Amino acid sequence: MKIELLFMPQRSAKPRENGLTMVMDKGLSVREAEDLVSTTGHLIDFVKLGFGTSLFTNNLEEKINVYQRNDIKVYLGGTLFEAFVIRKQFEDYRKLISSLNINFVEVSDGSMQMDHDVKCEYIRILAKENTVISEVGSKEAGVVISHNRWVAMMQNELQAGSIKVIAEARESGNVGIYDAKGNADTELVNDILANVPLDKIIWEAPLKSQQVWFIKHFGTNVNLGNIAPGEVISLETLRMGLRGDTFHQFLPNNISNI
Repeated sequence: MKIELLFMPQRSAKPRENGLTMVMDKGLSVREAEDLVSTTGHLIDFVKLGFGTSLFTNNLEEKINVYQRNDIKVYLGGTLFEAFVIRKQFEDYRKLISSLNINFVEVSDGSMQMDHDVKCEYIRILAKENTVISEVGSKEAGVVISHNRWVAMMQNELQAGSIKVIAEARESGNVGIYDAKGNADTELVNDILANVPLDKIIWEAPLKSQQVWFIKHFGTNVNLGNIAPGEVISLETLRMGLRGDTFHQFLPNNISNI
């Protein structure tokens, strides 16, 4: 028996353009992937096989198939793309994603220096045969990128063919759009959103406090990434106001405590 709660926020449904949840898989087994999708597959839009983990994962193709059969887009971490590029093996990278039957690709430059025009050219090349998302921001603490530069890079990458741009935070949540303590750089976020549509951005938010901040500021259907597999349902309760941190967020003003 399912009883419907009143005053629930309107949640987007898969396949969706906003309210995306991107999960970071850092080496789950096939069985763990099956367990994940059995309970949360309806809530997950993207799975990133983090950094270079896909090169060391047994039964990788089988695991990818588990996700794809459940309407979840899978892609290799951007760090692996960079690892191939810095070694002048871009064509080998293209062969790899083709052999894995992956047509969803991340382009990033967070671990290496890359001229932005070159990065955009990689996006254009890959977008001819794949769906591309790109990541903006450095993985190195202390690297300062001006707000205007953030905006320009996001705009240029979308124009080059990315369907979404990811705002970098790493799995630690203390670089990029966050300070060393994991707090959002509100001025940067506001400057980005003054120039880039909200539904075109996936905000990496591995920490609960970051997820709460974005939901409170931008609503249930904000795109969030780098979510741990075990936190998918917890995130959904935050999105729907069924956890203490967002409990009052979506209730009418005329409802008071009993």
